[in-house]
Amino acid sequence: MTNVTIVTGGSRGIGAATARRLAAAGHHIAIGYHHDHHAAKAVLADIHATGRRGIAVPADTRDPDQVQQLFDAAADLGPLTGLVNNAGITSPIGPFTDLRVDDLRRVVDVNLIGYVLCAQQAARRMTRGGAIVNISSAAATLGSPGEYIHYAAVKAATDTLTIGLAKELAPRGIRVNAVAPGIIRTDIHAVSGVPDRADSAAGRIPLGRAGEPDEIAATIAFLLGPDASYTTGAVVRIAGGL
Repeated sequence: MTNVTIVTGGSRGIGAATARRLAAAGHHIAIGYHHDHHAAKAVLADIHATGRRGIAVPADTRDPDQVQQLFDAAADLGPLTGLVNNAGITSPIGPFTDLRVDDLRRVVDVNLIGYVLCAQQAARRMTRGGAIVNISSAAATLGSPGEYIHYAAVKAATDTLTIGLAKELAPRGIRVNAVAPGIIRTDIHAVSGVPDRADSAAGRIPLGRAGEPDEIAATIAFLLGPDASYTTGAVVRIAGGL
């Protein structure tokens, strides 16, 4: 059976690294992305260079109609076997009392509502042997005080979504797991107003450095693969000791 995997937020960071790694491992890939057409085309070119099929679909995962369009487009590659729920956003770092309601709603809508909508589509379409990987965060258990407690709370909800859905889908032979990265060297930190956070935070990471997107992608690929056939409901922390 040919693997067909959707990677949301697949034009950059962890999503792009995952799309490239999975294509090299033999997956046909549908990447969902929000707005960066140039970056999406670059990832798509790398997918095609492996000899695998790929498509790039602009999709706002907050919108159920656009989510359905992404999954419908992916069906052209074959029956869906994998979903990497990765599209995510932070908001400006700062004290909890300064949190703006529009930032709160955006973080909840993208990081939770979007995950639920995508997981729902995947659950409707997948058959035995399918697998979902949700991208959580070490923040879910650290709480991120003074930074973005609301983001940490949403990622804790991602862990709960993973555990509950794993139990519900297990009788159908569909596995659901999560990875919980720590501070990873991607451009997501620019959105939080601290573009050099991967370097400035290195001193509080036990391993003494930020992680790289490929280090997260490797675990995602494992969780989607046959070596993880008895793994479901797990949240794998990849945070350098945090």
